[in-house]
Amino acid sequence: MKIKLSTLFILFSLCFQAIAQSYQKTDLGVKSHTQSLTVELQFYSPEIVRVLKTPGTASFDKKSLSAIKAPEKTDWKISEDGKIVNLSSSKLHVELDLQTGRVTFSDLKGNRLFTEKDYGTQFTPTMDVNKQSYTVRQAFLLDTDEAIYGLGQQQNGRLNQRGQKVLLQNDNMKICIPFIQSLKGYGIFWDNYAPTTFTDNPQEMSFESLGDCSDYYFMFGGNGDKVIANMRDLTGQSPMLPLWAYGYLQSKERYKNQNEIVGVVEKYRSLKVPLDGVVQDWQYWGQDSLWNAMSFEKKTFPDPKAMVDQIHNLKAHLMIVAWPGFGPKTRQYKELMSKKMMINFDTWPPESGTKPYDPYNPAARDIYWNYLNKGVFSFNTDAWWLDSSEPDHINVKEKDFDQPTFLGSYRSVINAFPLQHIKGVYEHQRATTSEKRVCILTRSAFAGQQRFAANSWSGDIVSSWETLQKQIPAALNFALSGIPYWNADIGGFFSGSNFKEGVKDKTFHELYVRWLQFGTFTPMMRSHGTDTPREIYQFGNRGNWSFDAIEKYINFRYQLMPYIYSNAWNVTSNSGSFMRSLILDFASDKKVQDLNNEYLFGQSILVAPVLAPMYVTKNGDTQVEDFSQVKSRKVYLPKGTEWYDFWTGEKLKGGQEVEKASPIDIIPLYVKAGSILPWGPKVQYAEQTKWNTLEIRIYEGANGEFTLYEDENDNYNYERGLNSTILMKWDNQSRTMTIGQRKGNFNGMLKSRTFNVVIVKDKNGIGANPTVQCTKVVKYNGKPIAVKL
Repeated sequence: MKIKLSTLFILFSLCFQAIAQSYQKTDLGVKSHTQSLTVELQFYSPEIVRVLKTPGTASFDKKSLSAIKAPEKTDWKISEDGKIVNLSSSKLHVELDLQTGRVTFSDLKGNRLFTEKDYGTQFTPTMDVNKQSYTVRQAFLLDTDEAIYGLGQQQNGRLNQRGQKVLLQNDNMKICIPFIQSLKGYGIFWDNYAPTTFTDNPQEMSFESLGDCSDYYFMFGGNGDKVIANMRDLTGQSPMLPLWAYGYLQSKERYKNQNEIVGVVEKYRSLKVPLDGVVQDWQYWGQDSLWNAMSFEKKTFPDPKAMVDQIHNLKAHLMIVAWPGFGPKTRQYKELMSKKMMINFDTWPPESGTKPYDPYNPAARDIYWNYLNKGVFSFNTDAWWLDSSEPDHINVKEKDFDQPTFLGSYRSVINAFPLQHIKGVYEHQRATTSEKRVCILTRSAFAGQQRFAANSWSGDIVSSWETLQKQIPAALNFALSGIPYWNADIGGFFSGSNFKEGVKDKTFHELYVRWLQFGTFTPMMRSHGTDTPREIYQFGNRGNWSFDAIEKYINFRYQLMPYIYSNAWNVTSNSGSFMRSLILDFASDKKVQDLNNEYLFGQSILVAPVLAPMYVTKNGDTQVEDFSQVKSRKVYLPKGTEWYDFWTGEKLKGGQEVEKASPIDIIPLYVKAGSILPWGPKVQYAEQTKWNTLEIRIYEGANGEFTLYEDENDNYNYERGLNSTILMKWDNQSRTMTIGQRKGNFNGMLKSRTFNVVIVKDKNGIGANPTVQCTKVVKYNGKPIAVKL
């Protein structure tokens, strides 16, 4: 059969028109029906685009648990080129292939950033208990040598997350966030709360989950910091924690009565070792059948108000544990069970009948807080340890995941359990009082949890050098996933298997000292564990090498407090990060792209923890301590700047590996040229002394600036503008330090103060105990002042 050329042209034109007309413009972008899918592109900002795909043509309305940003007014343009629809904002270019459904992102110069695969969205029908649902899979293509980071906290020892298959399901020691960011300056958040399989191989990268839609957000910042800022813009900003929470916290599993926990604070005060908080672990409520009763057992904690008052009178604070599960003899269990607000599977502790509540249900969260407030918070406690927030799941059965929750099957929302649980406590405490900032320590997290004042720790890890090594990349990827607050049990939680003699074992002393040095440069410095007590006096007396090293770094933490608290403000106000992978500041240096054993703490201090034993060994049952020869570790100094050895003041060029001598009381630290580092007074607790006199250390060699932040320390008045900032700038060429006009005001603010300005010079031995005279004494009264040095 012959077909006229004119007929073919007409058929082609009709097909072209069908393709061209298979999309419609919406207020936020475009909507298209292609490949049996409905595809929507929605601009949430010039940098953030949501890609929503659903099977068939039915519209789908999903309310995200993580993304809270309302789409902002964004100017964008649309054009079409055959089967391609093009959308452009002021920051990026997006194209939708109407034939294959592929979405591709490029910068404004046309450089491809990220793309889906052709026909890369798959919906395979499945049943979610009694509901028709899908196994949703979205596949993408990455560049061959493209490095990616994120996925939350994975204990795999890797910084770059390429080339692996990971089940993203929250568990003890594993925090799963379906988010990645690339060195190319973009990020992807897969907005799904079910267990998700992340796969990256030479053929593709993909996310696969149970769900009703493929829903992800593309964000383009151009660099890692801006990607994190986009993620915070989308999922919420991180509030300030109280000043004391950045000090030293002592904990163990567990203090068994109120005299014991008060005695810990008294001992620290008598030793004159700084301390700001103690942590009460489980079973203050009594037997397991009363698990998490949120009340104090009368025999061991007869007067909780007196206990809290004593701790406060000693100028310390009390953090106390609460769990998501309730024992069968608790009032909470009975009320929640009667209202069908429990999830029917076994949680910790074993053989106790304990079940978790349903945190997805706002009414259940109300009940949870009602008991917690009356039974604990009413005694004026200071912070929460929300343990087992994944939650623990024991005696696991497949049908457990079919259990109903307020938002659907447990399987479909499991990873959002900590997000909803922590949300409940945060929002209720905020509604109860604004005089005490919420401070939450928790074991699990999901995207957006930073907005609930949560500080996640890495779980019940084993005390070993290998575990310590893994904490650094785990922490860095967690921060690169958009959540700034992280910490670990200093010394590891389970010590008994590797150190059966506990603190009598000097090999544990060496591990603990090195771990505590690392913990000094994390957002929360908290000592905790089972089997082996960790209080400083367990390590002997002054004069013992381990005691002295521990004391040195606790003091170091407090003298660094002006730097830490100012960085906390940067986290809150500018979406900053405490623990910074070197890729954030040195992305073009290929040697840092998978460097997993060093990082920046704040903008200025490069931290290279010692991650292997050097001085204590075991020969059978005999321990050998040999400090006769100083050992060293290799440290890479990124190129593009000069560096100062913190301890000696030696100036070094970047782009080289150096050997740093590391006696037991030295952790390798290097300060970036151009840094301005405020150094505070020696104190016993964070608020003991106002910062009347601060040493300001200038590391010359480049221009630099630092913003010193202060407020009322433990309320939410800062949200109403009651705070102050002082911008300090260093001009390297003119050798001029400019201290700017103080901005803001708050109750108790210093009207005048002294800044002792020090120029750190090559090998002047300044370290933590300055041996040089300050260059200039500056009297500052809030007015701008320029100091020539």
